[in-house]
Amino acid sequence: MPPTLDLTRTPATDPLGIYRFRDGLYAVDLIAAAITEFDLFTKLALKPSDLATVCHDFATHRRPTDVMLTLFTANGFLALKDSIYSVTALGQEHLVSTSPTFLGPYYASLKDRPVVKDFIIILRTDKPANWGSYKDEKPWTEAMLTDEFATTFTAAMDCRGFTLGPAMAKASPIGNRTRLLDIAGGSGIYACALVANHPTLTATVFERAPVDGIARKMIAKRGFQDRVDVAAGDMFKDTLPTGYDVHLFSNVLHDWDTDKVRTLLAASAKALPKGGLLIVHDAHLNDAKTGPAPVAAYSALLMSVTEGRCYGTGEMRALLIEAGFTDIRHQDTACDRSIVTAVRN
Repeated sequence: MPPTLDLTRTPATDPLGIYRFRDGLYAVDLIAAAITEFDLFTKLALKPSDLATVCHDFATHRRPTDVMLTLFTANGFLALKDSIYSVTALGQEHLVSTSPTFLGPYYASLKDRPVVKDFIIILRTDKPANWGSYKDEKPWTEAMLTDEFATTFTAAMDCRGFTLGPAMAKASPIGNRTRLLDIAGGSGIYACALVANHPTLTATVFERAPVDGIARKMIAKRGFQDRVDVAAGDMFKDTLPTGYDVHLFSNVLHDWDTDKVRTLLAASAKALPKGGLLIVHDAHLNDAKTGPAPVAAYSALLMSVTEGRCYGTGEMRALLIEAGFTDIRHQDTACDRSIVTAVRN
């Protein structure tokens, strides 16, 4: 049976605006939390500070505070120079409470929104909220162990791949490599896109239960079961299988904080042969972490419901070098996403 979706073609129209509506959904709640709970801009106007000092002065944790400051820098409310955050002219005029044109009262009515309340707790504890801020839902990592949530979540991520997958695959420098391991590959949509665009490539999706069973069904539905198989495993508990010369982390690393990203990259470096290729497909901030603004907004969503955030290309480069990779390159793909590729040294 031929694939029902041609993964060698990108859509005829550009859905970027539709992606940005959803990806940036939580940004306004983080801004509201900063204004109504912390009066962040007024205090930073009096005392420009680095990240560690902001965390100390506001009694907040590093990961969520980093995401918050990056969002405000990317939108021109703060400026970042020599690791010091200061309030810009825009912020001074409209976000500092002593200004006659302060917009704090305009945001005051948002302070009781559930996600605003969640952000206040996350900033103070570094513990993600439940998925979608639903009080009767488990945290994302626990919910993914249930069939119902895993099926719904995997389908949501799968439909993103119809656009993101072909663009990622076309940009990936596979060369003469032949075996791909798609680590925590979800539905397998990205593995299918890669083999569709690189005829000599076959792939294995490495996923824990119950997502591994969901992936098998979705791969077969697309007609790729002869070139893409599935291996059950947990990337944090199980050794990555060997025999692959390409590894893919697609929309995976952004779910985890730096210590766990280090663990995953080290595991990849250990399993890949010399000259093996690693592809990190994600939404990446720039080297200085001053933008792009849509990625900074997406990072707010990730910070809320996962243990992670969006990483800057400079951060990713440093982590890859530390893990033993070289020839590190960055290329934009589609809908504010990009790939960072690296070769096992």
